[in-house]
Amino acid sequence: MFGFLISFITVILFLILSVKIIISLIKKKPFPKKILLATLIGIVLVSSIYIYEVYFFTFDNIDKEFIQNGPGPVLSPTEAYTANAYYEPYGGAAGGVNMWVEITKHHDNNNKKIIYYSDANDNILLDWVDEKTLFITNAGPYKSNSIKLDVEQEIYHDRGLACRSWFMKDEYETCYEE
Repeated sequence: MFGFLISFITVILFLILSVKIIISLIKKKPFPKKILLATLIGIVLVSSIYIYEVYFFTFDNIDKEFIQNGPGPVLSPTEAYTANAYYEPYGGAAGGVNMWVEITKHHDNNNKKIIYYSDANDNILLDWVDEKTLFITNAGPYKSNSIKLDVEQEIYHDRGLACRSWFMKDEYETCYEE
């Protein structure tokens, strides 16, 4: 929300700056330096927020205040891993639900790792294909975000933020996005 507000203010400042530049050229008035400076600061802030949101993404931003349990726990065939799905409602009555799948590695001090994040659809299932491969069914009447993932090397983020994140590059070998 803060980023949207800064963007809106920057656009307004840019429009004012454009009008004042045109007026200064036509009427031979002094160049509007203060508005130029304010506009440039706004552009820097908007760019910084965008870069932060895209390249410094982590799953720590998930709002866990209203977390709901989804399918799981589902143990892998040798019980080395457990998969759990969780739901995150957003946007109130007109909003929707995001879901994520978290893997617990029992042989690594119960270390937890999110491997899947997407909008939730009507049909959600977690099925182990083999010891390290989980098939995540997330299908609806109009859209399917279902995928088979190697829980050690692959992740999925429907908007691709995890795929572009500089912080998450060490957590996977392959990242899928919609």
